[in-house]
Amino acid sequence: MTNVSDIGVIDIHVHVQPWHMMHPHILALMKRGRENWDTLDNVMNDPGVLLRTMDDAGIDTVGVINYVAPQLMGFTFECNRFAYEYVKNHRDRLFAHGSIDPVGSTDPDGEITQILDEWGMRAVKVHPPHQGVAPNAYLDGNTILPKLYDACQTRGVPVVFHTGTTIFKGARIKYGDPIHLDDVACDFPDLKIILAHSGRPLWVPTARFLARRHPNVYLDLSGIPPHRIPEYFPDIERFAGKLMWGTDWPGPGVPSMDGNLTAFVKQGHDEYVLRRVLRENAVRVFGL
Repeated sequence: MTNVSDIGVIDIHVHVQPWHMMHPHILALMKRGRENWDTLDNVMNDPGVLLRTMDDAGIDTVGVINYVAPQLMGFTFECNRFAYEYVKNHRDRLFAHGSIDPVGSTDPDGEITQILDEWGMRAVKVHPPHQGVAPNAYLDGNTILPKLYDACQTRGVPVVFHTGTTIFKGARIKYGDPIHLDDVACDFPDLKIILAHSGRPLWVPTARFLARRHPNVYLDLSGIPPHRIPEYFPDIERFAGKLMWGTDWPGPGVPSMDGNLTAFVKQGHDEYVLRRVLRENAVRVFGL
């Protein structure tokens, strides 16, 4: 069995966010059933705690996820400053995802410049169900999304899209259907597009098809229970160049980074698959 410690595992999808911004009912849902809440709260406030957690889990590098969703979640544009400050002294092991409000931003040009050029975000997160907008809403007149896509395309910055379902009340799950991203991939052919969660559980076949159809579309495994990965990707070797490892920790249903990683490795994938999924694809796509 391949020793993953020799690979230098990259988890591209970890939610380190300013939990103090969350609406109370969202925070209560996050707390439900967690006996280690104090430890998780420490992770959100101290990157040193995250780094020690990564060391214990055998994770070399983590992508810190943040996104702006003031109405549903409570996260304002200030979550970007939080992410920048969190990773700035640990860029050898942490990289940040930035975000703008794709519906309500009053200064998209300025905000895009700030997150990409001033703060050097390695990726941008778009969460259609939580932000209440289809990824291809520019076809119906949205003027913010094309600015964001064009800026990321020009700079070679990937855009990570939530695809699939979500448990949070008020979210518009229909916008999690990855079919909307077929338009984005066609209209922005040099934009690096990552379908977070690979459309699980409703739209995995659609996500798989888009990754095969478009050279610029990739998938991540975050939020997928490890035992479902062989079901969703029985031919994982075919997708070895398109899949990236992610856990969605500490989101609901993901108790630990190391638990998911260990379960995936124990499935017996060959070294070719492990090296590409666990590290090499992320290095290439994110320019790490």
